[in-house]
Amino acid sequence: MSRVPGFRSLTTKSKNAVVAGGLTSFIFGVYFYTMRAVGGTDELQVAIDKFEHLKHRDEQEATLTPKA
Repeated sequence: MSRVPGFRSLTTKSKNAVVAGGLTSFIFGVYFYTMRAVGGTDELQVAIDKFEHLKHRDEQEATLTPKA
């Protein structure tokens, strides 16, 4: 199995920094991929807007209808 030749000569802090950088870039990559994949559908916001519109319409009808 081949290894990176310069990795063994690094200090412990440098090795930790390399690993932390790799993990951080992986996490950001997964986050942005997920947000792009999920962000295309806006079904929840459409449902909320429809509910608010119906609620507002019902409130207007209630104020316009005289109470007996």
